[in-house]
Amino acid sequence: MHEKKFRRWERPLDMRFITFSAYDRRPLLKNARIMDLFVEHLIEARRRHGFKLYAWVVMPEHVHMIIRADGSAWSHVAQVLKTNTSKKVLARWREIGLEGLLAEISVRGRPRFWQHGGGFDRMIRDTDEFCREVRYIHENPVERGLVTVPQDWRWSSVHWWRRQPAVLECDWAPGGAERWGTWTGFVDAREEDTITKT
Repeated sequence: MHEKKFRRWERPLDMRFITFSAYDRRPLLKNARIMDLFVEHLIEARRRHGFKLYAWVVMPEHVHMIIRADGSAWSHVAQVLKTNTSKKVLARWREIGLEGLLAEISVRGRPRFWQHGGGFDRMIRDTDEFCREVRYIHENPVERGLVTVPQDWRWSSVHWWRRQPAVLECDWAPGGAERWGTWTGFVDAREEDTITKT
């Protein structure tokens, strides 16, 4: 059987909705420490690689983000982000003796934390779509029954949005995509600390 390969064209100013999943869509991220670890790596990746992060949520078996990769190619950033997270998690699981789980998620004798491939990656075309996807990201934990309101899920950018009443309903971007670049995803270092400690 011939497998089709799709090339992802990356243009630096594209606003993109990204989803990537844990191996076999298992809830491998469901532990609070693992989600905290992923957020730490996300903050570090944004700082190091210079991409814009507009909205994000970490779910038990997947991650959603809206990004714009202004610096490094997103495919490279995603690989670094996922590799850094998986190495630490898999090492910890070996350390505490979760051999059964490691065997379950192994492919050809090697454990996999993330689903193979680039995940779901779609360009956002306009302000309406941007606002719809931001709401979708923030409502995802509610839709899944994990919390009753978005702000009760601490692994999400909803906390930043709630501190900015003018942007909560996306009315901050009436002029279109040129205004999106004014938000880097976090207000400052204090915001980043709040995200990982609340």
